[in-house]
Amino acid sequence: MTIEPLQIPADQLIRFGSSIFQAAGVPVEEADIVATSLVGSNLRGHDSHGVVRIPRYLPQLEKGELLAGVELKVTSETAALLCADAGFGFGMVQMTRLIDRLVEKVDALGVACGTLSRCGHVGRLGEWAEAVAMTGRAGLVTVNDNGVLKCVAPPGGVEPTVSTNPIAIGVPTDGDPLVLDISTSVVANGKILVRHTSGESCPEGWLLDAEGRPTTDPAVRFSDPRGTILPAGGYKGFGLAMLLDILVGGLSGGNCPPAPSGAPGTNNVLLIIWDPERFSGQEHFEAEADRLIAFVRGVKRRDDVESIRLAGDRSAATMAERLEQGVPLDAGTWSSLCEAADSLGIKPPESATGGNARSSGV
Repeated sequence: MTIEPLQIPADQLIRFGSSIFQAAGVPVEEADIVATSLVGSNLRGHDSHGVVRIPRYLPQLEKGELLAGVELKVTSETAALLCADAGFGFGMVQMTRLIDRLVEKVDALGVACGTLSRCGHVGRLGEWAEAVAMTGRAGLVTVNDNGVLKCVAPPGGVEPTVSTNPIAIGVPTDGDPLVLDISTSVVANGKILVRHTSGESCPEGWLLDAEGRPTTDPAVRFSDPRGTILPAGGYKGFGLAMLLDILVGGLSGGNCPPAPSGAPGTNNVLLIIWDPERFSGQEHFEAEADRLIAFVRGVKRRDDVESIRLAGDRSAATMAERLEQGVPLDAGTWSSLCEAADSLGIKPPESATGGNARSSGV
């Protein structure tokens, strides 16, 4: 089999991903939600949370570690609160349901909070902050890995103790929402996976090997014993990661590190939504957001800086480019997708372009 880098139109990549999930027994609606979410990450340049995940989800489905067709099971509820067990369901599906339920509560009270435990991988966290902001509300969402996927060592340590524990905040403006999506480590674990899959080395300052020595080899994250990812901002980033772990694991009913023996490596979620209209008013909130954005963009720049870049600017530019030119996939990712599809009797899109991509085995 010969596989080379290529580009695929986003709509065809969504259909390809959905067909793979459907062949694995996932209902059509859920398969479409998950595939659309993954390709949406690729479109925005977050390939670590894109279709590279499909070959990782399939074994989880086979083992029952990830389940399709699972409804949320409410474990605690008040007028402003919803805690639910996601039952190992697809994270993208269960997050959509949680947001829908919380928006109803926000409409009544102006603020709402929800948690999920035992949830499948939720994907790109910023997607959910953006989804909230698109409704005109402000949202904050954070997740942990149930204390299982430890990959960040404390400053001075060599053993992984917490996960990358990302946090995303989205706010409405008069235009597109402003969304910040960051990990509390210098880089998301998924970006290490992408480098490992594509055979690329990592930049300096990302990783330490199992002995605590700086390295650029992404393989240290998948060896035994494992290397670690550095926290963002040293003690500050690590402290934030710890507090988020406690909030998410403690409030959701899930776990903080170290997880008990046999605990599943799922996501736990904490989501808070505010309705600006019930506070100072929607018009005031968006006007202040727009005023600050304009102020920051308009500051005097260094001679070597073309423009001031805000959160989401690079993703928006990447999305515009990839919608026009197609989603680029490296040879390793495309090969693993083709192999997964072939195992389920699914053929890849015929319109893949660039790099003379071909797969004689599918």
